[in-house]
Amino acid sequence: MKQFLILAILTLPFFSNSQTLEYPVSEKQTIVDTFFNTKVYDDYRWLENTTIENVKGWINQQNSLTNKTLRKAALKCNSYVMIDKYAYTVYSNPIKNRDYLFTYAYYNDVSAPALFCQKSFRETPSLLVDPNFISQKDNILLKGYSVSGDSKLLAYQFNRNGSDWGEINVLNIATGIHKKDHLENVKFSNIAWRGDGFYYSRFPEQKLEATSGQTIYYHKVGTEQSEDLLIFKRDNNPDAFFSAFTTSDERFLILKELDENKGNVNIFYIDFNDSVPALRPLLTRLKPDENLSIIDNNGDELIATTSIGVNNGMLVKIDPANPRKWKTLIPEYNSALLLEVKLLKDKIIALYLINRKQQIAFYNYDGELLKSIQLPFGYSANGFNGEKDDKKLLFSYSGYTQPKVVYILDTETFDMTPLQATTVNFDYTAFETKELEYESSDGTMVPLFLIYQKGINLAGKNPTLLNAYGGFGSIETASFDPGLVHFLKEGGIYAYANIRGGGDKGKEWAQQGKGQFKQNSFNDFIAAAEFLISHNYTTADKLAITGASNGGLVVAVAMTQRPELFKAVVPVVAPIDMIRFWNFTIGHYHADEYGDINDEEGFKQIFAYSPLHNIKDDIDYPATLIMTSENDDRVPPLHSYKFAAKLQNRAVQKNPVLLRVEKGAGHHGATGSLIDALQEKADMYDFIMYNLME
Repeated sequence: MKQFLILAILTLPFFSNSQTLEYPVSEKQTIVDTFFNTKVYDDYRWLENTTIENVKGWINQQNSLTNKTLRKAALKCNSYVMIDKYAYTVYSNPIKNRDYLFTYAYYNDVSAPALFCQKSFRETPSLLVDPNFISQKDNILLKGYSVSGDSKLLAYQFNRNGSDWGEINVLNIATGIHKKDHLENVKFSNIAWRGDGFYYSRFPEQKLEATSGQTIYYHKVGTEQSEDLLIFKRDNNPDAFFSAFTTSDERFLILKELDENKGNVNIFYIDFNDSVPALRPLLTRLKPDENLSIIDNNGDELIATTSIGVNNGMLVKIDPANPRKWKTLIPEYNSALLLEVKLLKDKIIALYLINRKQQIAFYNYDGELLKSIQLPFGYSANGFNGEKDDKKLLFSYSGYTQPKVVYILDTETFDMTPLQATTVNFDYTAFETKELEYESSDGTMVPLFLIYQKGINLAGKNPTLLNAYGGFGSIETASFDPGLVHFLKEGGIYAYANIRGGGDKGKEWAQQGKGQFKQNSFNDFIAAAEFLISHNYTTADKLAITGASNGGLVVAVAMTQRPELFKAVVPVVAPIDMIRFWNFTIGHYHADEYGDINDEEGFKQIFAYSPLHNIKDDIDYPATLIMTSENDDRVPPLHSYKFAAKLQNRAVQKNPVLLRVEKGAGHHGATGSLIDALQEKADMYDFIMYNLME
């Protein structure tokens, strides 16, 4: 803290309520739509056309203003230098796939992560796929890969400049030589090998319009994409959404269909051991909330996790000949939320969340518990991987302030051995985590955890950063954030609220924060802020909020509904214009989560919380940094553009509203290089720390 105070004395003023920034001109061009006799005004629809020159110019001007303003904050907060100092993790979890181990890693500071390969841990990893080989013009992000059953070929998927649209190449692993195969228009796809080819998903070429017309194809290596075999499509329902994979022994193809129009999930399969293999229904007309996910097969039976009839999840085995009479393999536990399952030849590895602590459990195929290992509170295990015949698995273990450590898990002795020592240049034991519960507006008790430096005065009204996600049943897991280490070491508190809509307390918790109950998510988040203030952890002048994607929506709604609670707000790749959200890319798939705009009650609910449509002309909203990416085609940046324009273009707005647009990137932010990723994170923490710690 001393260093920060000295810097504060030496630096010039940044901005304050008395200083109004000179924003780029955002002309109002009002368009009026009518929904169920309600007029909806849209002043900035012209910003949706992101390819025209005046919009490009407007974006460049916004970035220029943001960069200029944040440079002043960087002089004071020094976030890039400190984050670079703490950011040790430059590689992904090692993944065992057939006979090889694969790792994504940065091999320099200015290139995107490359794919490395090795046969064993005793070998030095070899560079297998270099993004710069694919293109030196575009930012190439490797997105996934899969090895053929004979361990000879690797099919890998990549995208350009952050788009969800992908391409697939194939290479010989031993030689590194690429085949001629090159597939395009790939989106939301697995690579599912079967024999000398693989199944994958593709769409007709589309831009920002609503994504539709998905198909599943089989590609035989060595042939042209035009020769691929069509496996599945829905001509009568182009909005249906599919996923497909093959089991580890390539005996079964599993195809899952989400039909949003009917609110159903259908699961189909092909058993290639049948005399005449054909696509057959396995289970149909399941409800999306009652999830059933096939993991793999065990001989003739399919093994699946499901929440049908239970809240916390269970493991079942399904006979394809009689699928509705599945048998429970591992039952639901009342206090244990099932997170992840890995199948081995003679054991089942299950990861549970019990009272906010993770537990690794080992079972046999009779469902008998063999051993359990408790992990400390505030830490997460993930990425269990290995082949079915392996006796040892790999997984990683991390916390918000503890960098990732990769472990080898011996499933015979149940011993966990670090793959290699992890050294850091700060004391990660200097932080602690505290779990609390607070009461939301309807009396529901919501989990909240705090992370802070040991010895801090928790009644000292500290600079605090509140985060949440609260959507799609997603469950929060701890992962290392060097920016957070910087924030905590400067005296900050980090708070994460497990609000409804997320899956942190099971299926029912998720259901209580979606669709017609979506406002519960926002109420829970606002109540977390009120709790932190009323219990003197912080004050409204010391509280910042941030969230990404659905979490960005939560943050933007909280800001527009209760602006007096917050000093600084950072929505990241957030859906903001919820009236037009459905018109772009994959928005129309999410009526179940956000409400149905085509239904009168659904429209009223969405209109009541849509951040863009709830900005008031007489409110000076908190200091706001809106972060997005120019090629995000999952939540298009037009949401952020319109939000920035409307907030800025009001005489009452004195607190700064900045728009930061990451060039050459998509929904997951800066991925072009390590430097880009660190700078993106540093800009966010500079903005937050300047506003909270002045």
